Amino acid sequence: MSNEMRCIGCGAVLQSDDATKAGYVPQSSLNKEDVICKRCFRLKHYNEIQDVNMTSDDFLTMLNALGDRDGIIVNVIDVFDFQGSWINGLKRIVGNKKVILAANKIDLLPKLINKNRVELWIKHLAKELGMKPEDVVLISAAKNQGIDELLETIERERDGKDVYIVGTTNVGKSTLINKLIERSIGEKDVITTSHFPGTTLDLIDIPLGDGTFMFDTPGIIQAHQMTHYVTDDELKVIMPKEEIKPRNYQLNEGQTLFLGGLVRVDYVSGGRRSLNCFISNRLNIHRTKSINADDLWQRQIGELLTPPGDKTFDFDAVRRHTLSVKDKKQDIIISGLGFITVEAGAVIEVFAPQQVDVYLRPSIL
Repeated sequence: MSNEMRCIGCGAVLQSDDATKAGYVPQSSLNKEDVICKRCFRLKHYNEIQDVNMTSDDFLTMLNALGDRDGIIVNVIDVFDFQGSWINGLKRIVGNKKVILAANKIDLLPKLINKNRVELWIKHLAKELGMKPEDVVLISAAKNQGIDELLETIERERDGKDVYIVGTTNVGKSTLINKLIERSIGEKDVITTSHFPGTTLDLIDIPLGDGTFMFDTPGIIQAHQMTHYVTDDELKVIMPKEEIKPRNYQLNEGQTLFLGGLVRVDYVSGGRRSLNCFISNRLNIHRTKSINADDLWQRQIGELLTPPGDKTFDFDAVRRHTLSVKDKKQDIIISGLGFITVEAGAVIEVFAPQQVDVYLRPSIL
């Protein structure tokens, strides 16, 4: 395909190989004149914003182009996978701009979790990552929760300046933008596009009525999240869509939990104790003895242990993480999949795909 073929709406190189990437058009449309990509088509005709994946480097280049412009940042994060959806290097680039953290998917957390504690927990983690946000707003874009509060916070903090909304893929940023447009303006055909130097994609801008704009930026791919190593069908299984029902397992030393066929969790030492699993309700958990785990994983991948749904799982690319839980209660994070809450005194080994981050954090509970 010629590199000269570009979308007349956003300038992205047209391609028909990957619907999640910039410039996608169906094969049948490639030979037409004045082709616009699927994203621009949905935007133009339905005011519907679809996320397009960018690498961190692409995104940071784009954000650098905004560095000299006045405005505030709304950083959408996934409350279910906070560090996994954190944009490394954002603080350095935004400089002195105000940052509001919109913590999305609050509807997925079990109702037993205190929302005030969640806000304090987010502020604490953000501070550890070098960011001191002006405010943290808990929202659910999918369930329309907290949208008015977020709009009020934006209006209070922006001081007549433009607003830039940033986030990684799968945090629900596009759903949020659509809700913000619906709630704040309530009319169709308000979206335009603006091209910034150094960007392949245009930014989508929504007029705020006083000569300023709210800009949506493309979502960044976080290569360390499990969501990038499963098929579209498997993504529907591992991405929670409703309130998580915690699953509690009482384990003895030498027992193993399989989270589907993607992750193996070996309980090594610490006496009999509970492991509380917060993952998609649709993802099957299987318990076995650690001594049998290797054989079971090899034999039952794609059968008892799914996803993945076939036997091409690359066992050579699995990495072992040895974690010692020392600080009261901690969460074992498997980025893009969920977390397991464990009390202090446990030693646990987690086997996960090579690129996927696995680590301990202070418990959200």
